[in-house]
Amino acid sequence: MLVRELNAALHHFLETDPRVVVLGEDIADPYGGAFKVTRGLTTAYPDRVLTTPVSEAGIVGVAAGLAMSGYRPIVEIMFGDFVSLAFDQIVNHVTKYPAMYAGRVTCPVIVRVPSGGHRGYGPTHSQSLEKHFLGVPGLLVVAASPFHDPAAILGALLQRDEPVIYVEHKLLYAEPIVRPDRGRVGDAVGREVGSAGSLPTVTLSFVEPADCTATVLAYGYTALLAMRALEELAIEEEVFAELVVPAQLAPMDWGPVLDSVDRTGSLVTVEEGMAGWSWGTQAAADIGALRFGRLRHPVAVTASGPGVIPSSRLRERQVLVGLDQIKHAVREACR
Repeated sequence: MLVRELNAALHHFLETDPRVVVLGEDIADPYGGAFKVTRGLTTAYPDRVLTTPVSEAGIVGVAAGLAMSGYRPIVEIMFGDFVSLAFDQIVNHVTKYPAMYAGRVTCPVIVRVPSGGHRGYGPTHSQSLEKHFLGVPGLLVVAASPFHDPAAILGALLQRDEPVIYVEHKLLYAEPIVRPDRGRVGDAVGREVGSAGSLPTVTLSFVEPADCTATVLAYGYTALLAMRALEELAIEEEVFAELVVPAQLAPMDWGPVLDSVDRTGSLVTVEEGMAGWSWGTQAAADIGALRFGRLRHPVAVTASGPGVIPSSRLRERQVLVGLDQIKHAVREACR
């Protein structure tokens, strides 16, 4: 499960790299954090795993100071919604310090943000806010998925000097991590692709890629939803699409997406954040420009509806992107 693999990865990096420190609210044992990713860490590493006051701006500010002093801090934001309280520290400080100090310092802070809905947590504990950080100069935005090894991703991030927003959808914590680089993922065939300097992108196909008539681009939990939707379409309707799942959302490596779109001729993007001014609309703009005149349809941006996320589970399902929306978009793209 993702929660166990993240926990094991944090134990490993704390054991093997004395620069790694972990900060967050209520992460101390026996509670071990709201989603138990940090369970056992304060017991094993009491001097480098620090439970903090309830101040997201303060936590990220302290992490910035540690990072500029040579440490590799990993911050846990209890709920991703609260990363908005650290927006100033991330956007106006952490990402700008290297330029402000003429490249003499780096500020490699990793900010982990448990995000997303489908649990009935209501308006302020269910959002996917990562789109507000896309395009910030000097900031990596990365998403955990069921198809990317979290230890490998975190290990790669700890070797880089840029600050990172690491998005972890809450529903993924209980999901197993598969290894697409080892072949099959259920009924699909997976493979890792990507360009040097970017984190890996995974592509999944239920038939030979040449037989797919749409590309679906998704990340995080929506990638899992998309895989289930494509499996149902393939079995029940013989509608075939290829799924492309990047780990790195910004800066985005469009190479694997373009490779797939060149085979299929159409693109559907899926994200849980609200529609508009988003990752999907950027994909539509960039892929539409790079493949102008070669797509059968305009890029279909599939996302959650506008408005506050309700506490009612029934109404929440009506707002958040789901299987039916994804299947409809793919059917249309395959026409």
